[in-house]
Amino acid sequence: MQQVERRPRPRIETLADLIFGLSLSIGSIALLANAPTSPGELVTHIAAFTYTFLILITAWLVYTTYMSVLPHETRWVTFLNVGLLLLVALIPYLLNSVEVVNESLTPAEASAIRDFSSSLFAVDLAGIMIVLAGFAHVISIEEKQLVASDLVALFRSGRNRLAILSAIVLASAAPQFWEWTLFGNPVRFYIWYAPLVSYWVGRVVSPSSRTYGQSR
Repeated sequence: MQQVERRPRPRIETLADLIFGLSLSIGSIALLANAPTSPGELVTHIAAFTYTFLILITAWLVYTTYMSVLPHETRWVTFLNVGLLLLVALIPYLLNSVEVVNESLTPAEASAIRDFSSSLFAVDLAGIMIVLAGFAHVISIEEKQLVASDLVALFRSGRNRLAILSAIVLASAAPQFWEWTLFGNPVRFYIWYAPLVSYWVGRVVSPSSRTYGQSR
């Protein structure tokens, strides 16, 4: 049974690495521009940056795994790449709008901005997973024979998992998930951890289901 084929990296993937790197850099610069006024605020900023880092790194790992399998760029693959890069570039801006409060606003206005920004972030994150699911779908089409037949089921499983997770995250954009709180934070924030838990727990429990590295 043949192994997953690896191929030279096209320019779009090099650009993707740049966008992912810039998004991480922008997240750290945003923290530098907003110096904490208390130890609690410092911890909150570090936690927010850590979350941004994990989201971007996880998306990058999934993306590079899928791109290493696709042997050539089609119109749909190019379209998905462009959409993914736009969504990734928006991640630090939206999360910064949720984390950093404009002191010139009233509490009600600040809450409204954070609610709207977090809703947009939920849509953005769901969009990233939908695009990644699109890549997995292209790879999983048996007629294309992009991977060994015993790996097709793994990519289909990845596609379905990403689709379900994107639906869960997208549902968190509903106003109720901002109004409902847990430990002083909107429930919406906790739902955002679902993709991270799914990926990293799955990588520990069943590495082949996340890396697709070998034919089984």
